[in-house]
Amino acid sequence: MTLASPPSLQFLLAHPAHLVACGFGSGLSPLAPGTVGTLFAWLAFPWLRSSMSDFELLGFLLLCFIGGVLAVHKTGVDLGVIDHGSIVWDEIVPFWLVLLFCPPHWPWQATAFCLFRFFDIVKLQPARYFDEKVKNGFGVMCDDLMAAGYTLLVLAILRFVRT
Repeated sequence: MTLASPPSLQFLLAHPAHLVACGFGSGLSPLAPGTVGTLFAWLAFPWLRSSMSDFELLGFLLLCFIGGVLAVHKTGVDLGVIDHGSIVWDEIVPFWLVLLFCPPHWPWQATAFCLFRFFDIVKLQPARYFDEKVKNGFGVMCDDLMAAGYTLLVLAILRFVRT
């Protein structure tokens, strides 16, 4: 992720891809937009969860990922920085996936939030590969998908150790 000043509200509303990629405005935060985007995902998740079955939600997340690759790429090109800091859809969709598999209790979800942010920032391999070498919407989305995978792995280990 490249830090840059947030785009204007006018930019956000200029194209539907910008609105999606910038997390419906959550990415316009001047401080920690990735964290704000992840918070947006956490707050929006109960509504998604209550309106879809597990299978429907997985299908929805797949569509959000595919659409996100396109929206993130267009927005990055339009901003002149492929992984601009205001692009947070790459945090939102993978964190929704984490929450789908996370126990539905706030301590677990708070732990998932902290783990996800940690892995998104640290970028262990293969996330670092996607971040450094795949300079398009797919790379931007995939590095956070890897962070989600690491988060789910640690949560699974914590659940196993807890029992």
